[in-house]
Amino acid sequence: MNDKGGLSLWLETPTPLESVGIMVAAMSMPRSQRLLIALGGNAIAKPASHDPENQEAVVNAAMEQVADLVAQGYEVALTHGNGPQVGDLLLRNELARDAVAPLPLDWCVAETQAVLGYLMANSLEQALRRRSLHRIVVPVITRVLVDPGDPGLDTPSKPVGQFVSRAEAAEGTQAGETWGEQGLKGWRRLVPSPEPCEILDRHVIDHLMDVGAVVVAAGGGGIPMTARNGGRRGVEAVLDKDLTGALLAEAIDADCFVIVTDVPAVALRYGTDQQEWLGRVTPARLRTLADEGHFADGSMGPKVEATLRFIAAGGERAVITSLDRVADGLTGRAGTVIEAEALTPV
Repeated sequence: MNDKGGLSLWLETPTPLESVGIMVAAMSMPRSQRLLIALGGNAIAKPASHDPENQEAVVNAAMEQVADLVAQGYEVALTHGNGPQVGDLLLRNELARDAVAPLPLDWCVAETQAVLGYLMANSLEQALRRRSLHRIVVPVITRVLVDPGDPGLDTPSKPVGQFVSRAEAAEGTQAGETWGEQGLKGWRRLVPSPEPCEILDRHVIDHLMDVGAVVVAAGGGGIPMTARNGGRRGVEAVLDKDLTGALLAEAIDADCFVIVTDVPAVALRYGTDQQEWLGRVTPARLRTLADEGHFADGSMGPKVEATLRFIAAGGERAVITSLDRVADGLTGRAGTVIEAEALTPV
C-alpha cells in the first residue's frame, strides 16, 4: 500500500449539491487499502434474473457484500461483466429487427454499463446508509482503447447471452451468428473480443476515488474504441472484463485485485474426481499451470491471466473467489491468492 493522499468525502446528510461533489470534510491522510473488485456475470445475473425485478434483487444481494467491505475501511472500485445482459440486448435486436434498427454491439456495451452502473450505485448507496455510511457511488461510462489490427476483431471468441441447446445454436449459426459449446451447460453465442490496451477514462476514475467516491467503472470490459483519423470510434466487440480489470487495477494503483466468480477458488481438473482447489500460489506456478492448459479460455483462463498481468505490472496481491468469501480471501483464508514473489512466504 502506498501513501498517496486523498480527500475523504463522507456525507452525513447528502443533498443534491453534495452528491455531485461538494465536500463536507477534506483532509490529507494516507489512504486505506484500495481494492478493485471485478464481479462476474453470475454475481449480478442469476438464470432467473433477467426481468428487471429479479435483476435488481441479485444486484442488491451483491452490493450488501460490497458494503460490508467499505464498512471495514477498504477503498473500493467495482467493475462487472455484462455477458448475460449484452446477450439479451442482441436477442432483442433480432426480435425487433423489423420494427427498429438493431443497435451496434458497442452501443449494447454502453447500455449495459449504464443500466448496471445505475442499479449498483443506487443499491450500494442504500446499503451503505443502512451502515450509517453516506458515501457517493459514481458509475462511470468507460471507454477502452483497442488495436484496430487485433485479430480478435475478426475471430469471435467471447461468450455472451444465455446457454442454449445444440439445436438452438445450430439455428443461430444458420442465421450467420457464431456459437460455441461451453461444456456441460450448453452453447453460447460468440462475439469479437480484442485485447484491451488502455482505459481512456482512467484519470477521472482515479480522481473520483481520491476524493472518497466508490466508483463503478469499465463495466463489461469497457466500450471498445479505436483511434482513427485523429479521433476515436467505437467498434463492435465485447472486451473481457477481467483483462480490462487488470488494466483498471493498475491504473488506480489498487493494492489488491479481486475477481469474483461462482466457485470458491481456482481448481485443477475442475469437475473431475481429481479436482484440486488452489489456495495460495506463486505467479510462477500459476503461469506454469496456465501454460499446461489447466484453465479453459471461456471460463477460468481469462481470470488467471488477468491476475498474472496485474502482478507482473507491479500489483501486490490478487484473489479469485466467490462473493461470499471475498472478506476471507483478502486475509488469505479463502479463495486462490496470488502474491508477488517477494511477498510470498517461504
